[in-house]
Amino acid sequence: MRYGLSLPNGGVCGDARVLAELGCLAEAAGWDGVFVEDYIVHQSDGAVPTCDPWIALAAIAVGTKQIWLGTSVTPLSRRRPWKVAREAVALDQLSNGRFILGVGSGDAGEAGFSRVNEVRDARERAKMLDEALEIIVGLWSGEPFSYQGHYFQVQEMTFLPTSVQKPRIPILVGGGWPLKGPSLRAARYDGCCLYKQHEPGDSSDWIPDEVRELKAFMEAHRGEQPRNEPYEIKLGGRSRSADWEHDRALMKVLAEAGVTWWVEYVPAGSVEEMRESVMRGPLRIE
Repeated sequence: MRYGLSLPNGGVCGDARVLAELGCLAEAAGWDGVFVEDYIVHQSDGAVPTCDPWIALAAIAVGTKQIWLGTSVTPLSRRRPWKVAREAVALDQLSNGRFILGVGSGDAGEAGFSRVNEVRDARERAKMLDEALEIIVGLWSGEPFSYQGHYFQVQEMTFLPTSVQKPRIPILVGGGWPLKGPSLRAARYDGCCLYKQHEPGDSSDWIPDEVRELKAFMEAHRGEQPRNEPYEIKLGGRSRSADWEHDRALMKVLAEAGVTWWVEYVPAGSVEEMRESVMRGPLRIE
């Protein structure tokens, strides 16, 4: 299992220089990956400092040599897929093949949707996400590609250069488990970063049986599309608890059940607090 950090792109991290510093510290502290949120206005309608995660990831890419980099997640329903395809290849080049594209339909309650008249209907955003993914993968092939969808159209073009990673940049799909739409979509790509749908008032962690069920579902529904191997199951997304040994024991049983990435969230506190959280390194299991 690999160990990642999830960082906000708001609050003190609304300054891309802070994210760049934390990303470089993460590599020095032994983390395997850094995943940055992708908001236009960070998670609220309030006046929260926010930076562009793609710019911050570029800075991290040129300041590091080994750590994986990714978005968690990019809402493709409010992005032009050809622009995302171009930005992702640039990050793949800057990092020499260390970029992972995390995607989802986005949170319609986010100000980046609600305040700028983006599509908010869940079904429509899901359809836009599917079209965008088809276009991105098609453009990344480096072969002549065209596309006629309901939301997006591409007249024939050849998108070069191709990525450093082969056959292409990995795509991890987010959404709620066990919702059928996001789960089937995730099975078509390289991995998932699904969150567990909780009952009201429930914030419990994943348990091994749930992970085994998720893994079996993905194995049963994977298509024939060329992809990176093995299939990635990226879970976590919460802060470290006060009981580190409890967290380590949980990670161990989840890894045995099939989790390939455990991601720890570092909330936007002071820069000093965030540095300390990053520099303590991951809770590796034996």
